[in-house]
Amino acid sequence: MSEELLLDLKNTGVCYRRRRLFGDDECYWALDDVSLQLYKGETLGIIGRNGAGKTTLLKLLADIIRPDRGELVRRPASYVILSLRLGFLEQLSARDNIIMSGMLFGMGRDEIEARIPEIMEFAELEDYADAPVATYSMGMSARLGFAIAMSADPDVMLIDEMLAVGDSGFREKSAAVLRERMLSNRTVVLVAHNEPAIRNLCSRVVWIENGRTVEQGEPDTVVTNYREHLRKLTADKGATS
Repeated sequence: MSEELLLDLKNTGVCYRRRRLFGDDECYWALDDVSLQLYKGETLGIIGRNGAGKTTLLKLLADIIRPDRGELVRRPASYVILSLRLGFLEQLSARDNIIMSGMLFGMGRDEIEARIPEIMEFAELEDYADAPVATYSMGMSARLGFAIAMSADPDVMLIDEMLAVGDSGFREKSAAVLRERMLSNRTVVLVAHNEPAIRNLCSRVVWIENGRTVEQGEPDTVVTNYREHLRKLTADKGATS
C-alpha cells in the first residue's frame, strides 16, 4: 500500500426519500456519518450487519450516487462494482450486454468488441453469446458479470459480497483470479461477511453500523470487536425474549 490518497470521505451522509401516504416525503439516512480514506494499492474491508449501509457506501465510492451531506474528495480513477446484483438488460443478448456494460465501465466500443471472445470463454458461455440473457440461469448471469468486470481491469475494484461465483469449478477459477488481483498491488474495496477472507486479504477494515463509522484499523482488531458486538446483541436479545 502506498501513501497516495485516492479517496477521502468526511462525515458523509446519503438520504433516500421515502414517499408517505399522508404528509411530506420522509428522509431515510442510509448513510448517516461515515468517514474513511482509501489509499492506492490497499485492500480495504467493509464489515457490518445487513442494512448497515455497505452497498450504499460502494455506490458512493463508485460515484453512482452523491452524498447529501459531508465531504467527498477523490482523485481521478476508474471504479467498477463487482456484485451478484449486477444488472443486465434481459431482452438483449450477452454480446450486447457486454458492449453496454463495457461502455459504462469507460471502455471504448472497439476495445470491448475485441474482448468479447475472451470474456465469453472465461465465463464458459461461448455457445450462448447471441442468446438473450433472459434465457440464462442465475449462475450463468453471475459468471458473465464476473467475466466482464475482470476484463474491465479498473483502477479500483469494489467487490460486494462476491468472492467466487458459479459451480465448484468456476468458483475455484474466479476465487483465484480475485485473490491474484487483491495481492498484486491493486486497489480493492471488499464488502463481505466472510470473516476469514476479511482477515486474510485486507490491509485495513472499516466497520459501519446504522450508517455510521464505528471503528477502522487493523483487520484482526476490528473484526474481533465486531464479532464481540454481535455476540452481545444476540445475548441481549435472548435475555429479553
